[in-house]
Amino acid sequence: MTDQAGAGGFAEPSAQRLTTRETAERLGVKPETVYAYVSRGQLSSNRAPGGRGSTFDAAEVDALARRTGRREPAAPAGGLAFPTGITLIGSDRYYFRGVDATELARRHAYEEVAEWLWTGELRPGVRFTAPAEALAAARRAVGALPPHAGSTDRLRVAVIAAAATDPLRFDLSREAVLGGARSLIPTLVAALPTVADEAVTQAAAVGDEASRLAPQLWPKLTGRPADEASLAVLDTALGLLIDHDLAASTLAARVAASARAHPYAVVSAGLGVLEGPLHGAASGLAHRMLTEVLERGGAAPVVADHLRTGRRVPGLGHRLYTGEDPRATALFALLARIPEAAPALAAARDVVATTARHAPLHANVDLALAVLSVSSGMAVEAGETVFAVSRTAGWIAHALEEYGERPLRMRPSGQYTGPQPPQPLPVATGEPSQ
Repeated sequence: MTDQAGAGGFAEPSAQRLTTRETAERLGVKPETVYAYVSRGQLSSNRAPGGRGSTFDAAEVDALARRTGRREPAAPAGGLAFPTGITLIGSDRYYFRGVDATELARRHAYEEVAEWLWTGELRPGVRFTAPAEALAAARRAVGALPPHAGSTDRLRVAVIAAAATDPLRFDLSREAVLGGARSLIPTLVAALPTVADEAVTQAAAVGDEASRLAPQLWPKLTGRPADEASLAVLDTALGLLIDHDLAASTLAARVAASARAHPYAVVSAGLGVLEGPLHGAASGLAHRMLTEVLERGGAAPVVADHLRTGRRVPGLGHRLYTGEDPRATALFALLARIPEAAPALAAARDVVATTARHAPLHANVDLALAVLSVSSGMAVEAGETVFAVSRTAGWIAHALEEYGERPLRMRPSGQYTGPQPPQPLPVATGEPSQ
């Protein structure tokens, strides 16, 4: 699920200083215009450490943006950029509404992280509940699929079925959207077929914990009993994966919201993009690789086979981080506390070390999810399922933002490269079918 987002390069929140390029992006102007603001006395600057370039106070830049009405940041070369107050990605960490995302996911349940992302308020102990009618419709729809259907197929069908039962789905008010989101996510989880038997399902959670999403999802992923440490990894993974700026699926969700599609359609748009091998399905490739490493007793022959056939080694590298993906770092730390995860974790470290002989690549979150899925006896696509369920909350957060923007603003123009008109009408070839 490597997130190919265009995060822009904003300064870390603790620095409160922006480079000239970052200032230009926030103001939606060219770098030359930034210095014009300085010469007019509208903006102050300091020399950067080492005397290379200037830095600008972030609060002063934001104040100028409000005064000038420059609300749309300039797009970086070859990409798109949209203002968002949800996720900021730095060089080695990322933040949800200004709060360190790894710390937030480590200390709080998935539902609490989702509420923070949606509302900017922390609601300890919040729980999501699936409405009976929506759940029944989703289960019937999922049950009608062939046995070989994948988890993403089931989730897409469940979303459509749940939408059909909600007559208020076209209400795009904030309260209605949030109410639908709080019911849709548990509906998706409950609609998935259960892998574990009833005893394991009941043992996954006891008392109040049974109402949390992670214990409900666990028996959908594996038949093995869940202990507290394993559920902590799953819950943290759900929290970490909620959002990652404008990844491909999130951009698709925002395009749908820009057209004022209802939230269920927004989630459907995100799920459609998620299934690509370069996005949500990437953890499955890492799962297969780790399984092969364990079977062959080492990473060297497996990495060699990937390189010999021109395939990338899955689970390594991320365009937005210079070092290890902070999501992987957080999950590896939790997995290290689980004895059963030790072989898969060692295999993952072996892959990183073997590949590092030739390229300075670090582990990303796909590799960490693969360690979880392999060590827990989960199916190949388990990481994709975790990602899809988690990211649903992020798509909703971006939909809420986009509903407040000008409709249909994401309308790029195509660069036509076909035959120049006027062309003659085509001549039919062959005989018409009888």
